[in-house]
Amino acid sequence: MIDPRAVSQGGGKLRRAGLLAFSLLMVCSVARAELAPGSMSVQWNPGAANCAASPQPPLQVHQYNPSTFILREGLCTTFEAPFMYLLIGSTKALLVDTGDVADPKRVPLARTVLGLLPGEGSLKLPLLVVHTHRHLDHRAGDPQFVGLPDVTVVGYDLESVQKYFGFKDWPDGIAQIDLGSRTVDVLPTPGHNPTDLSFYDRDTGLFLSGDFLLPGRLLIEDTDADVASARRVASFVRERPVSYVLGGHIEQNRAGETFPWESRYHPQERALQLSKEDLLALPAILSTFNGLYSTEAGYTMLNPTRELFVMGAAVLVVLIAIVFWIVRYFRRRQRAAVS
Repeated sequence: MIDPRAVSQGGGKLRRAGLLAFSLLMVCSVARAELAPGSMSVQWNPGAANCAASPQPPLQVHQYNPSTFILREGLCTTFEAPFMYLLIGSTKALLVDTGDVADPKRVPLARTVLGLLPGEGSLKLPLLVVHTHRHLDHRAGDPQFVGLPDVTVVGYDLESVQKYFGFKDWPDGIAQIDLGSRTVDVLPTPGHNPTDLSFYDRDTGLFLSGDFLLPGRLLIEDTDADVASARRVASFVRERPVSYVLGGHIEQNRAGETFPWESRYHPQERALQLSKEDLLALPAILSTFNGLYSTEAGYTMLNPTRELFVMGAAVLVVLIAIVFWIVRYFRRRQRAAVS
């Protein structure tokens, strides 16, 4: 016969054990959710209306926290003014993108980045260089790093990306970069470009989105791929803390107006950072894209290849019309001369 008191006592023990396990789980969850703090209190250089008359620094460095740096090439150096990100772990450092300028005399990127790394000489922390995608304004500075001791530059073509990070079923899957006491998740996000990657730093909660999501123009080469990437990203971040979403460029002012293309002057430029909510809203926004040019929720979406094709077709139609008008004009002149 079973003693009811034993059952009651056993049940109480189980409940207490369950409560203890739940408490430990909650403590661990809170610990995981605690992010290394940082500051986005920064005024980015706005460039100049006349860069020749107002020389500007070629590179700006903002220290987000002691082990995280945001770098930007100046608007007067390149209208692209791309952002680059340096994350420092205990055994390795990670540089995301190398900007739009190859010449170290114009932009001393490698010298600046190495100067931010701890250690001296042979004790300098090893550096891994990766890219958000293969467009030149995000990789032109690679030659400054190639051949340097303890520096690895990952190729920007799709085959190199897949091989280095071990993606077997692109664009599905998530890779990790271990920097030593700091892990960065690597997410395939093709759509803007077939080689697109985004990076999530578990230490700070920063989501580095490159040109996949930024405050400005969203250039979309493949709409279906872009929407699918946005859905995967939204699923990834839904249960994860995100401090800021940091893209590759700023192309808007504080009123949400897009600066003219190739502008080297950004007065009243808006902040770089977007939010987790912006990532979660992205699938619905991209789903409204008409495949050529459209705007939604403050974003300008366009397919540059199709836009060029349409513009080229329009120019061709105009040229044909001009030629037709000229032919008709001279024929009329000839008839008038004969009569």
